[in-house]
Amino acid sequence: MFFVKSKCNNNFFFAGLVWAGCPILCAMTKTRVVQGREVSDADIELIRFLMVTNPTWGRTLLSVELCRRWNWCNAQGRLKDMAARTLLLKLERAGHIQLPPSQRTSPDASRTRHIPAAPAPSEPIHATLRDLRPLLVNIVAPGSDDARMFDGLLAHEHYLGHRTTVGENIRYLVRDRQGRTVACVLFGSAAWKCADRDAFLGWDRTARAHNLQHITNNTRFLIPSWVQVPHLASHVLGLIARRIRSDWQAKYGHPVYALETFVDRSRFKGTCYRAANWVRLGATQGRTRNDRAHRIKAPIKDVYLYPLIADFRARLGVAPSAENPSIPAREAKGQTGNTGL
Repeated sequence: MFFVKSKCNNNFFFAGLVWAGCPILCAMTKTRVVQGREVSDADIELIRFLMVTNPTWGRTLLSVELCRRWNWCNAQGRLKDMAARTLLLKLERAGHIQLPPSQRTSPDASRTRHIPAAPAPSEPIHATLRDLRPLLVNIVAPGSDDARMFDGLLAHEHYLGHRTTVGENIRYLVRDRQGRTVACVLFGSAAWKCADRDAFLGWDRTARAHNLQHITNNTRFLIPSWVQVPHLASHVLGLIARRIRSDWQAKYGHPVYALETFVDRSRFKGTCYRAANWVRLGATQGRTRNDRAHRIKAPIKDVYLYPLIADFRARLGVAPSAENPSIPAREAKGQTGNTGL
């Protein structure tokens, strides 16, 4: 996950003190991109200094203080302390720092084990799409009845289960005109690396690091088992594609220009994504991001991408070229397809 390059600054800060530019020291200074941010040797020394001078601090206080010192905020001015916490974990895994022990056990596992199942309707929904329309798409608010419904559906109906989502994300709950829940969809952070996606976009490491926040990953898509409606899944994808840019802008203060997803080909054919005009770019290699020794086998997944605007490459930091011509964003209209994901 680390990209290293030489960098020499005339002055840099360490624990609030300015060190005059030293040619020998500058020549040895390195930066690496972690969690989409350049982290220098001086930054790592600052983290070590903060831990040594504040031995009672836990990881949360450390991440918040780093955000304050680095002025690391999202477009709405909120500290990106969750991103900072992930950055610290990656630095620890790479051997740059040793974090203090976690002061509490993550409640995520116990929470997900006790999520109640979402109530199923009295009768299965077997209908045509026309019988259900118009569909109502709602953003799920934390702590709401919709959130409990959403969590229950994923925990008990989705093959990957439910886990607490960190980072930027939007959850959607979809109901038919009678108010019955027919789908739930989760979009979160884009994959840090994906060879086929990066090649398609024309991204190098720097462009990816600076623009990854403008892509979002459809990490969960569920049509409950009691819903059997042809073409529903592709129609839902189309409805969300029309609104997600404005939803993301309203929630996080910046837009997204493309959607991505990874479809487990051992389980699904990706029919609804193709019907909704998503582009298949290739397939993963059956590895995980933590598999540096090539020992962990993971399911091979097809890589899909949906551009939301015509000049998506330019907005993602890449000028159109003969090798990567710009393609028009497709206006998804719930075209034919089945509910197989």
